[in-house]
Amino acid sequence: MTQAVHLGTGAVLQLRATLERLNARSVFLVTGKASFELSGAAAQVHGQLSEIEVWQFNNFSRNPEAPEVERGLAEFHRQTADAVVAVGGGSTLDVAKLIALGAAQGQQAGAIWRQGQAPRLDAVPVVAIPTTAGSGSEATHFATVYAGGKKRSVAHPSMLPVAALVDPALTASASPKLTAVTGLDAFSQAVESFWSVHSTAESRGYSRQAITLVQRHLLSCVRRPAPEHRAAMCQAAHLAGKAINITKTTAPHALSYALTSRWNVPHGHAAALTLGAMLVFNSKVTKADVADPRGDEHVRATMAELFELLGCDSAEACREKIATLMRDVGLATRLGEVGVRTPGQRGFLVEQVNLERLHNNPRALDRRQLREVLESVA
Repeated sequence: MTQAVHLGTGAVLQLRATLERLNARSVFLVTGKASFELSGAAAQVHGQLSEIEVWQFNNFSRNPEAPEVERGLAEFHRQTADAVVAVGGGSTLDVAKLIALGAAQGQQAGAIWRQGQAPRLDAVPVVAIPTTAGSGSEATHFATVYAGGKKRSVAHPSMLPVAALVDPALTASASPKLTAVTGLDAFSQAVESFWSVHSTAESRGYSRQAITLVQRHLLSCVRRPAPEHRAAMCQAAHLAGKAINITKTTAPHALSYALTSRWNVPHGHAAALTLGAMLVFNSKVTKADVADPRGDEHVRATMAELFELLGCDSAEACREKIATLMRDVGLATRLGEVGVRTPGQRGFLVEQVNLERLHNNPRALDRRQLREVLESVA
């Protein structure tokens, strides 16, 4: 499916025309709680829905769990809309995409994210309007949700929003910390996609652009958030989303989910905490432990190109550059600083690792090596 993308100031004003093209006379509007008003989206969105029947849902948490998605799905079935409009950060967009997919499945919907059952039918069309520059969820065909204490990923081609309205003005109300953690999510996604075993020439092209934009604009966006920096970070997040839509993420994301669910570390920060250490680990790939079918020489060449993109001459220098960026935007760089202080706690992270994401890493890891990576950022 070809996605319509409008990226730039005023993009949100394409909503009415987008819904007209879909022949949507009723919409299920999924929004963040405070962000919908604070971002300025509420007035602009409602102003375009005056002739459309609207039901709004925002009853879910920052890290949505399966029962919350199912609550939204029950609300949808009470109304039955022609389209889903999602306005918010990555969690909001993911909830909307899951509701849209579940709406087509009937009573079997919950089994998709609880037991991994394959969807039978295509999702209801989704129009995505992000209010943060980070997750890139508006550009992906998958969504994540916590079920049974673990983060589950659901993927289906029809979950790619039919339209992405990426308006940098809607991110202007984001705090410096939110700007930092969402920006680091985009950065981590771009870096991980670049080295993923599923990387392609197309995905690496998106990653290169995203990595370059984040390095140029994130710090300024946190400290002096002028419109041009906001616009650049929205572009970076969207490009990183397009990259992981092809490749998915790897080890840093695999380790991040328990940091978020157990220690409440914001997702982008959680992924970035091990990004530098994993970069060093992957750079030491050998024929014996390479997981990329293209071989260890391919991985080493990929890592060398990544060093160049980051402006460094070694893996250790790249690791320090990532840590410096994190410190400069006001975020901790060690696990101990976010509450993970004991060997037992680090062992818990190893036990909770997301194996699906781990298998996308270009160098294979066992539990001992995962512990060593975590020890290096303790």
